[in-house]
Order: sequence, then C-alpha cells, then structure tokens
Amino acid sequence: KDYPPNKTIKILLFLLMYNYQCGIIAVFAKKWYNFLLEGVDLMPVTIAKIKTKLDDRIGNNLTVTTQVGRKKVTTRHGILRETFPAVFVVDLDQDENAVKRVSFSYTDVLTRNIELNFDND
Repeated sequence: KDYPPNKTIKILLFLLMYNYQCGIIAVFAKKWYNFLLEGVDLMPVTIAKIKTKLDDRIGNNLTVTTQVGRKKVTTRHGILRETFPAVFVVDLDQDENAVKRVSFSYTDVLTRNIELNFDND
C-alpha cells in the first residue's frame, strides 16, 4: 500500500466530518474517512505516478470498471497494451466485447471514473 491507514488520521477526519456537518469540508472528510475505514488502497495523487504504475504493468491482464451513468457501470476484461503521455490502451477480450481496443486517460483513474483491477493482485 502506498498510503497505509493511520489511526490518528482516522480520528481527525472523523472529528472534522461530525463537527462540520455541512459544506465541502464534511464531504471531503467523509470520503477520506470511508477510504481509510474500509482499508481501500488510495490511488496515486498525480498523473505521473499513475502512468509510472501502469508502465510497470504493461502486458498484464486487468478488469476495467467504468462509470457509465449515475448508477450504471460496465466491466470489461482485457490486457494493458501501451501507455502514452496522456492515455493508455487496453486490448479487450474479443469473446466479451465487440470493440477490439479502448483507450482511457489517466485523469479517469485519478478522478475514479474508472477502476483498474489487475488479475495478479
């Protein structure tokens, strides 16, 4: 894990969340508190770090979960093929998808519009 959960951070975010019931601080604190509480790995905070992590995984199988609408998600399986300065390319399984290749931007990962799960994790 890049950012191990810390009990002090959990407590501070918990207090922030409940002391400021309205406003952006409460929303921000609640999201981070939930991430730490659930033990979810936090993604790198810069596009450069995301690209570096993906560069190390070229050729690996992965599952891409994409936010399509408010409550709709699509899940696709494929192989990470290439990374470029602004986007990365995934070759999709032909059995499941009509499209052969799809590209995503690193900002999609950063903003959590897509979620990448590698099979060997």
